[in-house]
Amino acid sequence: MSEQSTVSSLHSALEYDRIAPEASDYFVSTSYVKEIIDRALIYLHAGYPVHFAGPSGTGKTTLAFHLAATWGRDVTLMQGNEEFVSSDLTGKDVGYRKSKLVDNFIHSVLKTEEEMRRVWVDNRLTTACRKGDMLIYDEFNRSRAETNNVLLSVLSEGILNLPGLRGAGEGYMDVHPCFRAVFTSNPEEYAGTHKTQDALMDRMITIRLGHPDRDTELQILQSRTELEAREAGYIVDIVRELRGNDSKTRPSLRAGIAIARVLHLQGINPRYGDKLFHAVCYDVLSMETAKIQHAGRSVFHEMVDDVIRKVCPPVGAEPVRRSVGKIKIVE
Repeated sequence: MSEQSTVSSLHSALEYDRIAPEASDYFVSTSYVKEIIDRALIYLHAGYPVHFAGPSGTGKTTLAFHLAATWGRDVTLMQGNEEFVSSDLTGKDVGYRKSKLVDNFIHSVLKTEEEMRRVWVDNRLTTACRKGDMLIYDEFNRSRAETNNVLLSVLSEGILNLPGLRGAGEGYMDVHPCFRAVFTSNPEEYAGTHKTQDALMDRMITIRLGHPDRDTELQILQSRTELEAREAGYIVDIVRELRGNDSKTRPSLRAGIAIARVLHLQGINPRYGDKLFHAVCYDVLSMETAKIQHAGRSVFHEMVDDVIRKVCPPVGAEPVRRSVGKIKIVE
């Protein structure tokens, strides 16, 4: 592949990384979600980057993309990486371009000039800053703090420092006025994360997310599966009960969605005493509940069984419906 085609391919790859966001058919907008998005939009309009921080499974990335779709500009996506260096954000030299001029205007005089110029290719942060994109930097604290230092001047002074272009007299670039940024991060105690420098955190507005309310979780699970509300409610309540049972267990709604999808594919309902249902819950929830031990052994099977017995009707017993006026209540 020639140098010119290599450069063109790199530019094409960067264009491919730009996304035109659209609202997802699965996105659920409850009062809990709307309040978060409305606050985030206020901060973006004021020119501040937004930072969604919270544990895994609280919808940080989903909220970031929905916010971008609401904002209405193209998105440049970056994901934090331990191996990142600053050039992975800004760009780098990819080689040299050689040009040769042969002047034979006077037939008896041959004049030749050659010039070598370095070839620079923007990376994603620089692309977003040039074009005024919405930058989504997902799990940014998986990158080392020194890698993210390049963001400091971008977020405060609106200037991107490009050391690789200083020789060409383009060492600094004004950030497009429409540029905005949304960051997401997991807690620092998670494996693979780094402590974020205070100077960077001071330049963004952090919205701390916990697990949503029951109504939001129920609507999300229903939107991702085809279970009816009553059956989906059992699964949501199992996950929420385990989440609040012990400080060491924090199963997210992802676990509930996985259980619901498996049950729907197998054509079974969440019932206490159904061996397959119990086994699916053990498997899906074991990453969290297996941490609970008593006398040196795991008691997560017993814990899951107790929660299923508390939440779900037993096998063969359908929920009792009683009428109050014209309203049917399921017990």
